[in-house]
Amino acid sequence: MSGHSKWATIKRKKGAADAKRGQLFSKLARAIIVAAKEGGPDPESNATLANAIQKARDNSMPKDNIERAIARGAGSGDGEAYESITYEGYGPGGVAILCLMLTDNRNRAASDVRHIFSKHGGSLGTPGTVAWQFERKGIILVDADTTDEDTVMEAALDAGAEDITLDGTQWQVATAPADFAAVRHGLEAAGLAYASADLTMIPKSTVEPTEPEARRLLKLVDALEDNDDVQEVFANFDISEEMLEAVAT
Repeated sequence: MSGHSKWATIKRKKGAADAKRGQLFSKLARAIIVAAKEGGPDPESNATLANAIQKARDNSMPKDNIERAIARGAGSGDGEAYESITYEGYGPGGVAILCLMLTDNRNRAASDVRHIFSKHGGSLGTPGTVAWQFERKGIILVDADTTDEDTVMEAALDAGAEDITLDGTQWQVATAPADFAAVRHGLEAAGLAYASADLTMIPKSTVEPTEPEARRLLKLVDALEDNDDVQEVFANFDISEEMLEAVAT
């Protein structure tokens, strides 16, 4: 996986995620609202909503919050009118960045993202600038110290996974987006607990920035993720865990 996943893991270990849990719940709720509004409130017939609900559960979002978000999305339409926008650009070291947003104010979102890229040594591009460097995949991570390769491989492949690889201390199970839910359920049925499960954008190739570039780059990624309208940020950097630990201090 790209270094972005490693960076997220290190931040969780340092407790940064807990400090922003309120903001995270707000973003998760927004994704549920939009999914329910666009595809209906029944997760059985709305895969996007089902994935949004599962992601909220994986992040310990209270059941009441999830149900309220579904109800708001299924309402009369008098509430929020969010728009999905993707911004593309480059960060320090030539790292490709995709920024997915749900916003109720396109002008504000564009201004905020442009300012963040400029402030941290990046540059915004036009649509299509970097999107071709990524592909949509389901990625499920299982801690390697909890199970062996054969057990993970049998459960994952039987459920429709495309590939299983060892990424550091975790088994990485890759799936086509359409098979993501089935593979996740297959692992659960086999008694395998996953550390994370997400529909994400995987880079086709990666860039290894220098340490000074990595420091600026991670500040850019953090600034984007701190924006209330930003749902997800994907980047094609690959930074060693040693360097990540160093720049995190």
